[in-house]
Amino acid sequence: MPLPRTRGTALRQRLAELRGPEVPAKALDARALAALAANPGCKRRAILDGAGVNKTALASALGSPSAFGQSQFALTRGNAFEAKVKADGGAELLRLVHERLDRRAEPPAEAQVPDLTAIGPEGRTARTALALREASETQGWTLLDHPMLALDVAGSPAFLEPDAVVVHPDGSWTVVEIKSFPMLDGSADSSKVGAAARQAAVYVLALEEVAARLEPAPQVRHRVLLVCPKDFSNLPTASAVDIRKQRAVTARQLTRLTRIEEIADALPEGTCFAPELPAAELTAAVESVPAAYAPECLSACELAFHCRDRSRAAGAVTSLGRSVRAELGGLTTVEEVLAAARGEAGDPDDPAVAALRRAAELRAEALGVTVCR
Repeated sequence: MPLPRTRGTALRQRLAELRGPEVPAKALDARALAALAANPGCKRRAILDGAGVNKTALASALGSPSAFGQSQFALTRGNAFEAKVKADGGAELLRLVHERLDRRAEPPAEAQVPDLTAIGPEGRTARTALALREASETQGWTLLDHPMLALDVAGSPAFLEPDAVVVHPDGSWTVVEIKSFPMLDGSADSSKVGAAARQAAVYVLALEEVAARLEPAPQVRHRVLLVCPKDFSNLPTASAVDIRKQRAVTARQLTRLTRIEEIADALPEGTCFAPELPAAELTAAVESVPAAYAPECLSACELAFHCRDRSRAAGAVTSLGRSVRAELGGLTTVEEVLAAARGEAGDPDDPAVAALRRAAELRAEALGVTVCR
């Protein structure tokens, strides 16, 4: 007699049906999770990421291929640089951690590099937790190379793999992010550093869940180490990045995410996002999930071009940006905004409507002066 399905098992089966029975799940990494946290109102991205849908393949099947993602050259260069940083048991990496974050500790002359191999993501997560606990008790330096961490995201587990985690002699833990973009004269591109900080914040949140299960709970440092090539060379340099703000924002946004099962239960029966489905059927499936498009999605989501086209076709003011949307209050479409500006619709006591009408008057006055001249 088969055992009854638990709630978790039923959800996993439901997500597999949404993804497609023969389609392998795409892991939700920290980069995608940080982007998801930055737009918690987008149910479309939440369900697609939760189900492990390959959004790149989905965008191509919808006829709106994405230009989002790293080039193969950048990936190869990044892998080569990471291997260089971690060579010789991570000696150079540990030296940078000691120099930038923990000068009071003994220099890392000898460090442990535990084997984290295990079967499946659940096995690797358990092995990582065990290695972290053992390292916190040794009072020495330990380097965890590509550990596996788990984080609950809207009721669905996400398995995350930071570049490295270093355990200090005092038992505290530090996240290390290794990037291939350069640091020129000690500073790097602010947008890239910000993206790396948001990604590291996700790892810190996952580490804090591991630490909370230990007694006493080790400290998870909120200053992470960002390692990059120095100037135009391939030599590694590093900078300590305070991610307290990013951690707080990410934690708050993740708690706002609608639970995956609630979104799945609201979908029509038989909904499936398998890329091999006919285009019309696939489009209807995608459109059955509400999206929250904003121009920022173009640099963070593979479906951004598709959602932008739909947003523009509907005349949604969100396509103009979140700041514009916030200023317009209850006016949600461009037609409503223009009608309010012309005085054809809208409550005159509404501040947004009043501001639009005043702007329209100033524009008409300016054009009238120009015509007279």
